[in-house]
Amino acid sequence: MAKSYVPGKSICFIVKKPVKREVFAAEFRDRVIHHFLFNILSPFAEKIFLHDIYSCRKQKGTLFGIKRAYSQMQACSNNFKNECYVLKLDISGYFMNINKDLLYKNVMQLVNNNLSKLPIELNILEYLIYQNIYHDPTVNCKFQSAKKLWEGLPKDKSLFTTPAGCGIPIGNLTSQLYGNLYLNNFDHYVKKELNIKYYGRYVDDFYLFHTDKNILKDAIHSIRNRLKEQHKLKLHPRKIYLQEITKGFSFLGVYILPHRRYIGKRIKKGIYKTLLEIDQSNHKFLTKYLEKLQSYRSHLIHHNCNNLQKTIDLLLPLVLSKGTSKKEQKGY
Repeated sequence: MAKSYVPGKSICFIVKKPVKREVFAAEFRDRVIHHFLFNILSPFAEKIFLHDIYSCRKQKGTLFGIKRAYSQMQACSNNFKNECYVLKLDISGYFMNINKDLLYKNVMQLVNNNLSKLPIELNILEYLIYQNIYHDPTVNCKFQSAKKLWEGLPKDKSLFTTPAGCGIPIGNLTSQLYGNLYLNNFDHYVKKELNIKYYGRYVDDFYLFHTDKNILKDAIHSIRNRLKEQHKLKLHPRKIYLQEITKGFSFLGVYILPHRRYIGKRIKKGIYKTLLEIDQSNHKFLTKYLEKLQSYRSHLIHHNCNNLQKTIDLLLPLVLSKGTSKKEQKGY
């Protein structure tokens, strides 16, 4: 109420899986503020988001996004009977290049459009939003990973090398909401002005379907200019994919084709690594690795991976038989 709150120190570390990323973890007291802001802003944002924005939203997420991409591909191609093309695009260093001034303007516009529904005074909410967006987590942060792990991390993947006035930390709940909101106008532009009926986005990873390949080719140029001029962002030059749907495309760790979906190489590699960990583990960690494998198997049932399921069912008893008794094997 006195407007004396300022965010505290963040913990900074590197994660290597599924890809190398820099993460900032806020203090517990700051996470309380993040949830407080999210609970106020999210209901307002949900009213203006497109249906096919999948990240960090109730009853959505990765599996929902995968299934929607498949169903949109099916609808666009008239149940895979007609010629249809998919355009897959990605934004370079999305979170690190979000312009804070533009983001703050977008968030405050959302707030001002819902003044009569605010649960707290406007000036207090505005103060908390400002502190949250403009806080620099790199200042006096605590390093939990060795600094040598930052070697090889691209400059557009770190807040330490991001342009001035840009970048929000991966790891904050509010960052996930802001990531959806920052490109909300762009989403509506693709649907309405480019007239792309079949479109979906998960953070900075998005796809477009159309029966006319030339329309999608033209869309690349339009999207590149729109992102640069309106959002100060760049398309990733090496992640532009335009193909017939019969060639399939990768989205959220799954390869999607007509009539079938397969898990990607990264997930498959993780499954075989887990089997190896089970084979080499002692009894202390065995349950942990078996639970990890079960998580993978629960993922497989949603896709066309029967052969891989059979391989796991064949290998697992052989792996367990090396270091467990018959009684333990029965329990597993």
